[in-house]
Amino acid sequence: MGGCFSKPKPVELKIEVVLPEKERGKEELSASGKGSPRAYQGNGTARHFHTEERLPAPHPYPGAQDCVEAAVCHVKDLENGQMREVELGWGKVLLVKDNGEFHALGHKCPHYGAPLVKGVLSRGRVRCPWHGACFNISTGDLEDFPGLDSLHKFQVKIEKEKVYVRASKQALQLQRRTKVMAKCISPSAGHSSSTNVLIVGAGAAGLVCAETLRQEGFSDRIVLCTLDRHLPYDRPKLSKSLDAQPELLALRPKEFFRAYGIEVLTEAQVVTVDVRNKKVVFKDGFKLEYSKLLLAPGSSPKTLNCKGKEVENVFTIRTPEDANRVVRLARGRNAVVVGAGFLGMEVAAYLTEKAHSVSVVELEETPFRRFLGERVGRALMKMFENNRVKFYMQTEVSELRAQEGKLKEVVLKSSKVVRADVCIVGIGAVPATGFLRQSSINLDSRGFIPVNKMMQTNVPGVFAAGDAVTFPLAWRNNRKVNIPHWQMAHAQGRVAAQNMLAQEAEISTVPYLWTAMFGKSLRYAGYGDGFDDVIIQGDLEELKFVAFYTKGDEVIAVASMNYDPIVSKVAEVLASGRAIRKREVELFVLHSKTGDMSWLTGKGS
Repeated sequence: MGGCFSKPKPVELKIEVVLPEKERGKEELSASGKGSPRAYQGNGTARHFHTEERLPAPHPYPGAQDCVEAAVCHVKDLENGQMREVELGWGKVLLVKDNGEFHALGHKCPHYGAPLVKGVLSRGRVRCPWHGACFNISTGDLEDFPGLDSLHKFQVKIEKEKVYVRASKQALQLQRRTKVMAKCISPSAGHSSSTNVLIVGAGAAGLVCAETLRQEGFSDRIVLCTLDRHLPYDRPKLSKSLDAQPELLALRPKEFFRAYGIEVLTEAQVVTVDVRNKKVVFKDGFKLEYSKLLLAPGSSPKTLNCKGKEVENVFTIRTPEDANRVVRLARGRNAVVVGAGFLGMEVAAYLTEKAHSVSVVELEETPFRRFLGERVGRALMKMFENNRVKFYMQTEVSELRAQEGKLKEVVLKSSKVVRADVCIVGIGAVPATGFLRQSSINLDSRGFIPVNKMMQTNVPGVFAAGDAVTFPLAWRNNRKVNIPHWQMAHAQGRVAAQNMLAQEAEISTVPYLWTAMFGKSLRYAGYGDGFDDVIIQGDLEELKFVAFYTKGDEVIAVASMNYDPIVSKVAEVLASGRAIRKREVELFVLHSKTGDMSWLTGKGS
């Protein structure tokens, strides 16, 4: 048999551009040149080169020598709704049986490599057990975030009651597929003072907006500008892995931006937005006109406002440089973390193996109390104390004392004095929207940009997404909320792009977040603000539990440790529009010694 065995659908004939895994890390990402924000032009001057010359692309018709085919099971081996990892010799494949049909897909989530066989199959898609990304089982396409890439879809045939899977060897090894994208064909790109789409902020929201536009066939000019020195990177990793190098955090290599004509202006600060003339002005005086604008400026970390705040070696963590510097200074020394939220606790956990001592100062009586409740917060606090972290609770910093300009002691309002060579401040953030104050774009009293479900601001053609927005949360009765999660920023960036193209998309994703400390992960889905009860199943002391956060009769959020895939299961139920009642959970906890979760999917009683 020469080619692949059934005529592929037209959509599968598109050449997909995927960089080999090992090439990703090697990309040199530092901006060439400083000063003017135009120093790094994403597309350079050679506008019209072909991607295929630069990036190896799999051939649309793999020949027999490039393909591998095997019988993987009998048709009766899988029930409907079952998934199984099967081996093809060159790599594994996820085999799914849904409504009597077999599908074969990449078996690892392209985001962080989670085994999808441990995820949740529901409504024609599989949801990752770790961070909640969703993939369509018929196409392999990414349907909910985090992450940027989709799964490969492999051919399945049934002969004599046996299920055969055929796949290209390259696809089996890559385990990720970048969707087909348009290229920029605008003659003015790279050198004129006007752009079709301008995106302010190059975090998840900005990058996903740009990629979605290209995936949807948009071929006009896109300019992405960022205060950072780097191309878009994986910011949540900063506080979990403080010595990660910028090039290893990159979400896409430099070649990617060139290939698809997404221009990135680094170290570029927008100072004013003139919506009447559709123009922005940068700090160095450069002006850029736009047709459509996405505001995704993110937030700025709050700083301490106490005596000695100008002392050296006191940091907020915003960039890879901040994180790297903290690790260097903390090695073998005394570190104090102010704030026991996600960022502060992740930093404290990471530093325990590096620093001589780690102390945490927090106003509340337990870490994460407002977010995870008293009992879960206490269990996590114990884990930290077992790892030599000292807590100073229900107090705050009154003074930072220096010796020869450098931090030496942190004085608390409780009058305790803590030795400190480096101090990391994680006390929250404020939206980075100061540059919009003089514009006619609405900001609320806290500085957030209110948007509707289509991510539109009050000004036509101006959209906003990410940490700096408030938006209506569909499954909480359209309550206006701010959810500064990585996954939510991705989803909002996509919806903004779809509506720039007049597709009338609405934000409907269920919030999902995670944290990792001492090699243990906590997952969380929903929006638990205002919970009035917490129902816990499992063992808090062993850190093997699931916590359901309820308000009145309804479950509004769930958190778990060592209890996968329950958070993804709950997220999938909430995404389907079904409410989970408090009494369902109480019955589950009462009768479930087995951890049976069939009640969630409606299969059990």
